[in-house]
Amino acid sequence: MSDNSKSPTSRDTDVLIIGGGAAGLSLALKVASQARVTILSKSSLDQGSTYYAQGGIAAVLDQYDSLESHVEDTLLAGDGLCNKEIVEYTVSRGRESIEWLIEQGVKFTKEQNSKKNTSDNFHLSKEGGHSHRRVAHAADATGRSVFESLSSQAMEHPNITFRINTVAVDLITTAKMGQSENRCVGAYVLNEVSGEVTVYRARFVILATGGASKAYLYTSNPDGASGDGIAMAWRAGCRIANMEFNQFHPTCLYHPKAKSFLITEAIRGEGGQLKLPDGSRFMHKYDSRGELAPRDIVARAIDSEMKQLGCSFVYLDISHKPDAFIIEHFPTIYKRCLEFGIDITREKIPVVPAAHYSCGGVMVDIHGRTDVENVYAIGETSFTGLHGANRMASNSLLECFVFAFAAAEDILTQFDSVPFVEDIPAWDESQVTDSDEDVVIAHNWDEVRRFMWDYVGIVRTNKRLQRAQSRIELLQQEIRWYYSKYRVNRNLLELRNLTLVAELVIQSAMNRKESRGLHFTLDYPDKLPSTENTILTPKNFKPQKQFD
Repeated sequence: MSDNSKSPTSRDTDVLIIGGGAAGLSLALKVASQARVTILSKSSLDQGSTYYAQGGIAAVLDQYDSLESHVEDTLLAGDGLCNKEIVEYTVSRGRESIEWLIEQGVKFTKEQNSKKNTSDNFHLSKEGGHSHRRVAHAADATGRSVFESLSSQAMEHPNITFRINTVAVDLITTAKMGQSENRCVGAYVLNEVSGEVTVYRARFVILATGGASKAYLYTSNPDGASGDGIAMAWRAGCRIANMEFNQFHPTCLYHPKAKSFLITEAIRGEGGQLKLPDGSRFMHKYDSRGELAPRDIVARAIDSEMKQLGCSFVYLDISHKPDAFIIEHFPTIYKRCLEFGIDITREKIPVVPAAHYSCGGVMVDIHGRTDVENVYAIGETSFTGLHGANRMASNSLLECFVFAFAAAEDILTQFDSVPFVEDIPAWDESQVTDSDEDVVIAHNWDEVRRFMWDYVGIVRTNKRLQRAQSRIELLQQEIRWYYSKYRVNRNLLELRNLTLVAELVIQSAMNRKESRGLHFTLDYPDKLPSTENTILTPKNFKPQKQFD
C-alpha cells in the first residue's frame, strides 16, 4: 500500500528501508511475513536506477559454464581488489536469485527454439568481461521487468507500506542522543507534501539508495542518485571504502534534453567510428583495437581528447552503413535520436562519457551489516568487496539480491531482541526560516558537478584533485551555513549529500598513489606491486564489532 499523507509527529515501523529499487524491494518481500516494513521513496518508484537497467543478471545457468569460471572472471575484472570470499559467496547464489525472481513473476527471455519451461532454457547473453554466456535478461529492459514484478508483489503485501515523496534527512543514533554506544533507532524524514520532518522509529534501518553518479555533470543515472545513503552512513559513523572507483560509460548522447540516454556499445561493434569535431578519427592513437577497445580505454581516450581540445563532446558515426542496416539493428537509438533532430543514417551522433556506477560505498560484512548497529546497506550504496577496482557487467543486480537475502535472514534471526527506543527527540526547526535564496542551491549544485567532471573524472592528476579539494571545502562551508539557517527541502538535502560524497571521492582518489581499474592518474600511471582498499574513517566512528 502507498501513503504520502500529512506526517504525524512520529511513525513506528519494524524495518525502515530507504530506497525502493531492486535491493530494497527484495529485502522487504523477504522480511514482510514477520515484520512491518516501510519503504521510503523520494519520488515515484519507477525513477530509480533499477527501472532503467538494460542489461541483466549474471548467473551460472549454462551446462558449459561453471562457478569457478564466473569467480575467475570477476576477480580478473576487479583488478586485484575483489574479496575472493565475497565473490565466491555471491556467485554461488546466482541460480537461487534467478529462481526467486521467477517466483515473483519476472519473465526472463527464453531460447526461441526451446519448448521446455524450465530454468535451464534461458537466452543467455555474453557481456564484457564474461568468458561464457551467463547473463539472464528480460529482452533489453531487465531492470524494468524486475522492478515491475517486485513492486507489484510489495504493493499487495499487507505488511509493506510505501511512502513516496519522502526524503530521509539523517539517521538517528544513540550516539547522537548522548549515549556511549552507537546504535541506530530510526531516521528523520522530510515529507515533501507537508514540508514537515517526522521521526520514523525503527528496529532496523536499511540503506538502499543506489549510487552517487549525480556528482558528475554527465551521468546515465536518474536524478535521485545523489549518494544519500552513503552520506547519511558517514555522518552516523560508518566507514566508507573505494570511492575513487567510478565506472564511466563511454558514449552517452550529448543533447540538452536527452539527459541520460546511453548509446549502446554495439554501434561500435558494428563499425561505428569515433570522430573529433573536424571529422578525424582518434582511437588508433590509444589502442590497436581502435573503437573495439574495452570500455574504460575508450572512455579515457574520449576524455583525453575533450580536455586537450576544450570541446564538450565527440562524435560517434555509423552513417556510412546502409540505412536499412542501421534502422534494423538500432531501432530504439534511431527513433530516440530522431526525437532530438538527429538522423543517425545521415548524421554523426554527439556523445560524451557518463558516470555510470559507483564501485565503492558503505562498508558492510557478508550479512550487509555496517559499523553502526542495526543499520544495513545493500545494493550500489554498499561496498561488499565484490566489484574490486572495476565492476564486471551484470554482477551489480546479482549483488542486490544476494545481499538483500543475507540481510533479511540476519534481521529475522535477531528480530525479537531489538526493541524500539521511546524517547527520540523531535526534529528541531525553531531557529530556522524559509529560504529566500534558493538560487544558491542551484548554483552550488551545478558547480560541484562541473568541477567533479573536470577535475575528478575519468583521467585525474594531483593538480586537478587539489583544485577540486579546495572548491569542495568552500562549498561545504556555504552549505553548512545554509543548512543551519533555513528549513530543509529536497534540493538542499541532496546538495548536502552530494557535496559530502564528492569530498569522499576526492579524498579517496588522492589517497591512491597508482592507476588501477577505474582509477587512472597521469601522476601515477602504473600499478603498485601490492595494493589494498581505500578505507575512510569518520571522526565519530566507534568500533563495536568485527566484520565476519
